[in-house]
Amino acid sequence: MRVTLAFIGALLFLPIVSAQSPTQRSQPAAASARQAYSVPRTPWGDPDLQGLWPSIDMQGTPYERPETFGARAVLSEEEIKARETQTERQAEVDAETTVNTQRAPRGTGTGPPSHWGERGRPSRQASLIVDPSDGRFPPMTAEGERRSKEAYSTYFLDFPEAVTAHPFNEFSDLGIYDRCITRGLLASILPTAYNMGNQIIQVPGAVIIRNEMIHETRVIPVNGQPHVGSKVRQYLGDSRGHWDGTTLVVETTNFNGKVGITRNGNTLPTSQDLKIVERFTRVDQSTLQYEATVSDPKTWTRPWTLSLPLKLHPEYQFFEYACHEGNYAMKHILSGARADEKAEAGQPVQ
Repeated sequence: MRVTLAFIGALLFLPIVSAQSPTQRSQPAAASARQAYSVPRTPWGDPDLQGLWPSIDMQGTPYERPETFGARAVLSEEEIKARETQTERQAEVDAETTVNTQRAPRGTGTGPPSHWGERGRPSRQASLIVDPSDGRFPPMTAEGERRSKEAYSTYFLDFPEAVTAHPFNEFSDLGIYDRCITRGLLASILPTAYNMGNQIIQVPGAVIIRNEMIHETRVIPVNGQPHVGSKVRQYLGDSRGHWDGTTLVVETTNFNGKVGITRNGNTLPTSQDLKIVERFTRVDQSTLQYEATVSDPKTWTRPWTLSLPLKLHPEYQFFEYACHEGNYAMKHILSGARADEKAEAGQPVQ
């Protein structure tokens, strides 16, 4: 998707208000790096965060830390070596010239060859979640638990613990990602199986963040423009940014409550009270530290924070994410559900 300067320029003549800064946690190593590194500037004086920052290097790092880790946030030497061995074995599988059907999803042979996937590098970071200190989601509210169990998605086929099985009666019974609408704000940035591209573009008064999968683009004013009215609700919410020193702080509100946080936005659905505060800090020439604090009092009993380094990959290429499979699948999923109902009722199935 190309974003023209003329379109973005219209955003720059709007009134200025202040944005609220999130509570910062103590990070001595990151602070030291920021002191040692002089962040480049754009021609108009803003910190320059532009570039291709795919999350591919953190693929394989789970959202939640294993419970046995407790407060330990990094892998031991033995654990990192095991992860490196797994990466080497995966590289051998990817190099195979034929597809091993036993390695395809659920052993059906219907999955793509494994080399279609994008591989990261083993990381010592034990989980994406860094707060709470155990690296796990905080407890959910009663409403959040109910909403999570009632989530409509085809994902219960692969993750039966995530959502409740249900009949597909109409198109809205399929999840947001099933229908190729969006993966949501966080899932669009975080590592996944493929198409993990993130690009930052800057113009005076605005920062543009592009995500490769489902070709999302956020145009974020950094000139003090206020949020839109509370009645305007969107899948990706309404983002407004400001500079805290050399850190870009983005506060996003006005979500429509139709997108989940995990598994491509299909699970752990959130409410309209969701607020996400992101922090983008360039700590050296090739590293952009990304942090996001999630607050949703109708879903979790307290806010939680994830953090990961995004590495600069100038050679990375965005590819079209033509999400048409879900559109074809909807017809077959719905017709298949009707056929099952007829069969169960003893009626002939054509």
